[in-house]
Amino acid sequence: MTQHPTHPTVLAVSGNPRPGSRTLGAAETVARRVAGLLGTGDVATVDLASFAAEVLTADHPAADAARAQLARATVAVVATPVYKASYTGLLKAFLDLYGPDGLAGAVVVPLVVSGNPAHALVGEVHLRPVLVELGAVVPTRSLTVTEPQLADLGPVVDAWLAREGDALRRAAAPLPTAEDLSLIHLSEPSRRVVMSDAGGGWQLNGGG
Repeated sequence: MTQHPTHPTVLAVSGNPRPGSRTLGAAETVARRVAGLLGTGDVATVDLASFAAEVLTADHPAADAARAQLARATVAVVATPVYKASYTGLLKAFLDLYGPDGLAGAVVVPLVVSGNPAHALVGEVHLRPVLVELGAVVPTRSLTVTEPQLADLGPVVDAWLAREGDALRRAAAPLPTAEDLSLIHLSEPSRRVVMSDAGGGWQLNGGG
């Protein structure tokens, strides 16, 4: 499993083949909102269009660096425009570079930019399954935005976070460390210890 940073990191990934696309801008907006939810300012961006020419070649160092960056992220917003009622070929080619469980432990938010409301389920039907197959944790429903909403995306993302934010925050919370677990006193069998996620991380709750 990939080693993750000790502090939360959020990565915006755009699978649009056009550099600097509106899909990239939407991914960055969502990533900043997610970072605010997690209390971090560590937000980075990967625009697959910037190295699209090398993704299908035998030697792809930029793509390999991006793969590692995505696998290390606490939360990644993986965005795509709708292409032929699915996600783009560029994003597919990039994800195909991962081996089994290549995204194990990464929390991913699928983001779809659609010109047609009829494509609202592209994220759930097509993008989510491939992310889960790679081992990613996808704790929320996909976020689908239409092109007219891109002009004022903040309220759309805020409404989505109001519904999905708790599940996303819980999934992104760090697991108990060995030091946390060492606090459990096995010499006190009558002590009832419960591990719980108290909103900002895992805590030990003792009981009689």
